Amino acid sequence: MTGTIRTATPLDDGALAELATVTFPLACPPGSSPEDVAAHLRDTLSAGKFAQYLADPDITILVIDGGDGLHGYSMLVNRPAQDPDVAAALTRLPSAELSKVYVHPDHHGLGAAGRLMASTVERAAALGVAGVWLGVNDQNAKAIRFYEKSGFRKVGTKSFQLGTTVEHDLVMELGLR
Repeated sequence: MTGTIRTATPLDDGALAELATVTFPLACPPGSSPEDVAAHLRDTLSAGKFAQYLADPDITILVIDGGDGLHGYSMLVNRPAQDPDVAAALTRLPSAELSKVYVHPDHHGLGAAGRLMASTVERAAALGVAGVWLGVNDQNAKAIRFYEKSGFRKVGTKSFQLGTTVEHDLVMELGLR
């Protein structure tokens, strides 16, 4: 797999939004309505939202830069969990959230996701947190297998609002110390 993993810059906001339009729908349950997916992309994964994330000192976005565009990205949020279900489930505190980790489907199976995950976990460890947590749709078996292979374990459940639909997520946690 080619590409350099680097910290995203404000100049990446548009490319991140474009990548999200390809990758986010792959993580959605099969019955998700196109309207709900489009609403999430508009409200959460637009270039404007990425510009806000990139300006937030508590958020780190790493990208796989292939030279010809971005091939993947992760978003690490270094603040306490706001969702009470997540907060109650976590066992490693303080903890950072792995809010997003996506790789373009053209780069699946090439080691890109594993490299991105390793770099993201390394960045979390440098923050001094004891753990990293994430939410993953309970129907996304491929992602769950990847997270388990990466050392994450199921510790709870939470709800996720996708447009007008409430989805069910697993909460998974990785201990760093």
